[in-house]
Amino acid sequence: MPINSIENTTRYTAELDKLFAQKSATGFFADNTLATKFVGAKTVIIPDINFQGLADYDRDTGFSRGAITVSNASYTMSMDRARSLQIDREDMDETGVANLAGQILGEYVRTKVVPECDAYVISKLAGLAMSRANTLEGDATAPFETLINLINEVQSVVGYDEELVAFLDSNIYALLQNSNEVSKMITVSDFKQGDINLKVKSINGVTLIPVVSERMKTAYTFQNNAAGGFVPASNARNIYMLVCPKKGAHLVKKTENMRIFTPEQNLDADAFKFDYRIYYDVFVAKSGLDAIWGWVSPAVTITAQPADKNVTEGSITGSVSVTASSTGNISYQWYSCKDETGAEAVKVADAVSASMTIPTSLKKGKYYYFVKVTVDGIAGINSNIAVVTVA
Repeated sequence: MPINSIENTTRYTAELDKLFAQKSATGFFADNTLATKFVGAKTVIIPDINFQGLADYDRDTGFSRGAITVSNASYTMSMDRARSLQIDREDMDETGVANLAGQILGEYVRTKVVPECDAYVISKLAGLAMSRANTLEGDATAPFETLINLINEVQSVVGYDEELVAFLDSNIYALLQNSNEVSKMITVSDFKQGDINLKVKSINGVTLIPVVSERMKTAYTFQNNAAGGFVPASNARNIYMLVCPKKGAHLVKKTENMRIFTPEQNLDADAFKFDYRIYYDVFVAKSGLDAIWGWVSPAVTITAQPADKNVTEGSITGSVSVTASSTGNISYQWYSCKDETGAEAVKVADAVSASMTIPTSLKKGKYYYFVKVTVDGIAGINSNIAVVTVA
């Protein structure tokens, strides 16, 4: 079953790159990398240009000489991520290989690559803001006031003619839209991202970019195991809002390549093999470090994780519990899940306190539970998973 690997590789790579630009909340930062230069496998140079201000003109000596300082700062890229995917020969026919492969690869980029890149970029920018104390304490009941304050802080650094973007936690975005006064101020405007023109909502000319809460954390663990992907770090806090110039960061993608192997070329299986690799990072020039401002949730600390339990079928007693603390208002929701990875999590009805009574109807086997500890009804972290073994 022949397939033109070179032609399809080029086509898939181009289409996946367009999909990334269209679906990524942070993809527009890649438009700011035209002046970057690679000097090694992991190093990229981004120029930072500074000028001297005007001086008085002297009628005798003429112009005062000024300097243009171009600082070529070197940055090291750290995110080199990849995955090899296989589609069995029998799962596609002679004419369907291109279409099915395109659908699968597109779905992979949309559901796995884009969320991870967005989470990394936003967490890194928030980390820069926190490291420079560029954060504000906000009121979850009045988010619009905090948004305006963050915009003012950024504009005090870059001026009022710079295009700004505001990344908003999905819960905060909902609060803004549900406010009658604020909703009247929201307008629809054009937003260019790569070669794509998008319609976005904005307030006072500032583009609003809603992002699901799972991609709005201050820290993540990017896994290198069979499951792969990313999970919030144990000390992660939610990012409620993050405001910065649209040109305030550089998303550098050195490699976004696709390799295709036919079943005849694949030595491991009778299947089409697709190797996807993306090598990227996000950088902020020194002159723009104070142009990134954010509002993050109060820290939540779990001081005692839920412990595993052993119980006996027919006479089940006891509970699993957690101990947590925060400066905000804490609430709880327990979940059952499929295994120790937390897969297929489902809320446990009425389990909304620090302790959850173990269901007495459980049969012999292993059951998995964790609790989400939420602060101010918006941000939260998950506990470790407790294993309840029924003998």
